[in-house]
Amino acid sequence: MIKRGIIALWLFVAAMGLSVQAQQFYNVLDYGGSNDSTGLNTDAIAKAIDAAASKGGGTVYFPAGKYITGPIHFKSNITLFIDAGAELHFSDDFDHYLPMVESRWEGTEVTNFSPLIYGKDLENIAIVGRGLIDGHGKKWWGYSEVTIREQKEGELTKWQKEFKRLNKDVLAPDLPGWVERGFLRPPFIQFLHCNNVQIKDIKIQNSPFWTVNPQYCDNVTVDGVTIDNPPSPNTDGINPESCSNVHIANCHISVGDDCITIKSGKDRSGRKVNIPAENYTITNCTMLRGHGGVVIGSEMSGGVKNIVISNCIFDGTDRGIRLKTARGRGGVVENIRVSNIVMRNIRDQAIVLNMQYAKTDKEPVSERTPLFKNVYISDMAGTANRVGLILGLEEMPVENVSFNNINMQSKSGFSIENAKNISFNNVQVDVADESLITAKNMEGLHITGVQNNTPKADRPMLVFEGVQKANIQQNYPSLGTNSFLELIGDENSEVFIHGNNFMHVENTVTGSTTSAVLTNNIEAQKK
Repeated sequence: MIKRGIIALWLFVAAMGLSVQAQQFYNVLDYGGSNDSTGLNTDAIAKAIDAAASKGGGTVYFPAGKYITGPIHFKSNITLFIDAGAELHFSDDFDHYLPMVESRWEGTEVTNFSPLIYGKDLENIAIVGRGLIDGHGKKWWGYSEVTIREQKEGELTKWQKEFKRLNKDVLAPDLPGWVERGFLRPPFIQFLHCNNVQIKDIKIQNSPFWTVNPQYCDNVTVDGVTIDNPPSPNTDGINPESCSNVHIANCHISVGDDCITIKSGKDRSGRKVNIPAENYTITNCTMLRGHGGVVIGSEMSGGVKNIVISNCIFDGTDRGIRLKTARGRGGVVENIRVSNIVMRNIRDQAIVLNMQYAKTDKEPVSERTPLFKNVYISDMAGTANRVGLILGLEEMPVENVSFNNINMQSKSGFSIENAKNISFNNVQVDVADESLITAKNMEGLHITGVQNNTPKADRPMLVFEGVQKANIQQNYPSLGTNSFLELIGDENSEVFIHGNNFMHVENTVTGSTTSAVLTNNIEAQKK
């Protein structure tokens, strides 16, 4: 069996275009390991890694069987090959994840429990194979959600005491939270300051906290990975934070929180480090259970830029594409392109750009003020409760967002507030309950070729309040559209409506109509 596993490994290496003769393989069973569910393999795995590293690198091999282990700490030029039929089950004894190590937790730099798989300042590292790794997170979830939450004043566990001893000078987030409590569940896989990282083909389940969480890494590939976490707290799937040149492809994700999340640090700590997340591609992935399909934020204080999301399916997530932040974060999210997306049974919004994720009062623009700009969404279809929500800040509106070639069915359409330069082109949404587009307090709205095939007589197709510089053209509202545009209040201005076919519309504009300029439209024949 082991010989067949080695042959399969050589074939895999050859398929990867590597030289078989140049590879060195280190079977953990040769270093005292046990694959029959007995004993703890932490030391055997460390010995195999050390042996490979002493020769300049190599592949640590796990043949089929069930291994129990504590944390695995990588070294440079090491590949873990977890063969088909091999299962790595991580201990849920918290003491096994001591001593605490340098880490980052929800965007804050701390010293914390060792991640289950960990490495720092390394290069050329990989986890590959068709095997399974299981984080046995249930005990971690229950302890943090029940024991720690219900502690009385002054009661501290030994782990909290150690955490507080090591983190006296931590730059905590603006609002008190888990860092102050001092018991932070470890990520499953966390690499810090590493180059050339690959995670391929394995299945990961039951993570204590975030599942795949590279930090400050360059050239990261996550390909063909399956992540399956049950409903559980903060068990995000893939969270590359403050990394550059990240490639996520062909993954299947169903988790207790967000499926894929792009982050770059939180509040003061994130702004101090100031390393952005940049140059990410996410493609050919399916995402099922989760709070969001692909999420940017809310920890994005170092900035996020140059992100491409394409050819993905979201089926049953709470939201599809979600950008979220709040006052105090700072950071700029820009140059985001989303295309060829199918969303099905989205419980809330298909698209969210929310700068008021935490409710706060208006404040002067400063380094604490975040910004979303240059977001392009095209070729999207499916069903959702609401298609789109854009909510900027009064002092910092969302800027330059376009929706193109959208075909959705939903209860609600698009809601926009505190925004600038938003465009809709060839957007068809069959809306059950509300107007297709409701816009408030914004400047620069461009609407071309929008359609709602399920109009209702008591609801206008568009609603504007405090909208300046709107251009509406080449629209052909469906039969049954009683009112095309309702203008609320006296603060709308420069609303230009031209080149539309209103032959099925009873009332083109209602409300305070003095701001609307109508030219060259085909009007309904009045009887």
